[in-house]
Amino acid sequence: MILDSSISAVVTGGASGLGAATVKALRDLGVKVAIFDFNPETGQKKAAELGAVFCQVDVNDEAAVEAGFAAARAANGQERILIACAGGSRPTGVGGGKTVSRNKETGEMVRHSTDIFERVLRLNAVGTFRCITHSAAGMMALDPMDEDGCRGAIVNTGSVAAQDGQIGQVAYSAAKAAIAGMTLTIARDLSSEGIRVNTILPGIMATPPMEAMRERSPQVYAGLNASVPFPRRLGKPEEFADLALTMCRNAYFNGQVVRLDGAIRMPPR
Repeated sequence: MILDSSISAVVTGGASGLGAATVKALRDLGVKVAIFDFNPETGQKKAAELGAVFCQVDVNDEAAVEAGFAAARAANGQERILIACAGGSRPTGVGGGKTVSRNKETGEMVRHSTDIFERVLRLNAVGTFRCITHSAAGMMALDPMDEDGCRGAIVNTGSVAAQDGQIGQVAYSAAKAAIAGMTLTIARDLSSEGIRVNTILPGIMATPPMEAMRERSPQVYAGLNASVPFPRRLGKPEEFADLALTMCRNAYFNGQVVRLDGAIRMPPR
């Protein structure tokens, strides 16, 4: 796929971090981009900065996702690219924890909240799947754009936690593993329609929360950098964007789950 002004894209979670870097990389090539994000303030600001369209979308809300795609297509035309970056370790205001833990003071057994587990899965895996189905249905109405019969490309965002889940990360690991696990199946489902699907599993990336740690806990931040075999630093959002664009450009990149992590393998803690 040639990335230029003839192509439209949707980037979920595009107002900051990995998503924002990907929006910039696409816009630098002339691609028309719609940013889906829950936060209207940061979303509108980033869209104005990069010359993109902003759509306020909660990926957990079916009606909001449907309206977002309708607005994006009205502004930019039917997208041929979906980059799904929306997600997170937990819904706002709630925590995670071990599957079952022991209260250190009372010895009481404390079960991980099933409600929180479900909410984290909905935020990541279900939200990603919802956007994939909406986008793919639209792509299927397009004419193929090349001799291979390509109609579009989808790139999902998992995490190395899908494979190296640490203690206390059970919900997040399960959610990201679900994204990784459905990649090949969806690629096969959509193969007859000429739509490719791949997933990136980022390691420790220099997103805004991690950069905030640099100021708040410089020793912890330095330790995270040192934990990466090479290069000994956090990943750059621009490096994620570069891989995402490669997955869109390269017609033979399909059904793959690729780690982007500087060779790190996360320890139990």
